[in-house]
Amino acid sequence: MASLSNTVHAAGFSHGRPTPPSANQRRMVVVRAEAINPEIRKNEDKVVDSVIVSELSKPLTAYCRCWRSGTFPLCDGGHVKHNKATGDNVGPLLLKKQ
Repeated sequence: MASLSNTVHAAGFSHGRPTPPSANQRRMVVVRAEAINPEIRKNEDKVVDSVIVSELSKPLTAYCRCWRSGTFPLCDGGHVKHNKATGDNVGPLLLKKQ
């Protein structure tokens, strides 16, 4: 039972309350390799949607929809590896300057 208590504390929780991580602790996020998009537009190679916005500082900004990006919420192309591993077809949301 002590190892469970240590595991829970190391994950940043103590008696049900969040605790800040110490300098030598790292938080981990476990992402399972399963399809994110089980049914939407499966006939397309990659589902990418674009939105035209008039007030943007950059001409194009890609936002992550697969939750695999190391630069989340911005897309870093992590969906490519995810799609190959799972057969999924998820892609980014593109904001384009008008």
